[in-house]
Amino acid sequence: MSAYQLACLIGVPSIAAAVVVGVFKFLYGRVRALSAGVQALLREDIVNNYNLYTDRGYCPIYAKESMKKVYAAYHGLGGNDVATELYHKLLAMPEKNKEESA
Repeated sequence: MSAYQLACLIGVPSIAAAVVVGVFKFLYGRVRALSAGVQALLREDIVNNYNLYTDRGYCPIYAKESMKKVYAAYHGLGGNDVATELYHKLLAMPEKNKEESA
């Protein structure tokens, strides 16, 4: 076997492997960045809804159901900080305004 053939046998697979590893690292970085961005947007939604319904003094059932889905996605992406506490407080709020209940 000539040196050229040996170089082709070793070099081509090595180059291909390097390209695959490079693409994988690039895509992995993108996925991590997208996950972090989506998590931040979901966290912002939880905080905004908490503030909105705290000001109102109640949280309607449809908003609670929506927040359950938002929180499930947020938690699935690794979110578990102050937004978790706000989520639980939001679910504990009454579903109707005190004036409407009377």
